Amino acid sequence: MGILHKIVGEQRERLREVGSDRWGIVSAQLAAKVGPMALRGALLRPRLGSARGLPLIGRGVRVRNAHLVHTGADLIVEDFAEIQGLSRDGIRFGDRVSIGTGTLIRPSSYYSRAIGVGLVMGDGSSLSPGCYIGCSGGVTIGEKTMLGPGVRVFAEDHVMSDPSRDVKSQGVEWAPITIGSGCWIASGVTITSGVTVGDGAVIAAGAVVTRDVPAGAVYGGIPARELKKRISS
Repeated sequence: MGILHKIVGEQRERLREVGSDRWGIVSAQLAAKVGPMALRGALLRPRLGSARGLPLIGRGVRVRNAHLVHTGADLIVEDFAEIQGLSRDGIRFGDRVSIGTGTLIRPSSYYSRAIGVGLVMGDGSSLSPGCYIGCSGGVTIGEKTMLGPGVRVFAEDHVMSDPSRDVKSQGVEWAPITIGSGCWIASGVTITSGVTVGDGAVIAAGAVVTRDVPAGAVYGGIPARELKKRISS
């Protein structure tokens, strides 16, 4: 328990760091929870494939096939999130990544029974509450990118080319999704398989993204189209 108290104490000090915007913003929310979250992180950490620092883990979090999950420093996973590690390339989080309450990360589908590719998230990126990351075809998220509440990312699609057969029996096809660095994907956005979102792009709330989004563009609508540019090329 001495080691645990030391770890908890270190995490509390991190929350009080002057000049650390991230820890300053979340300090009020985490101050009362950091001890239990650190304890859960201490129990999880030996099971992970690799971990830099101690993750803070909320109540009811499920991490399956944890040996295929690799974490950077200062990972926060909020209550009742689910991370499935079973995948070809694993789940890889950079430093200062946060996973919101109830978010699901699923690289391998119960439906298709196939082992998917996995997820990479860069330093400082975040998934807000209620996101769904279907990364069977592989999802890559750059650095300092924010996904708002309820964003849905699907790196696979159902095959429906044969009208004589039901869609379910035709299976799925995978295509990777890439979301660049410095992006803001607003609440309720859906990103479909094979899409690339360029660095610095913004996707308006509720949009359905079915084609590539150029760097620095603002897209919105169903299907999403360019509304304006926020960064001159």
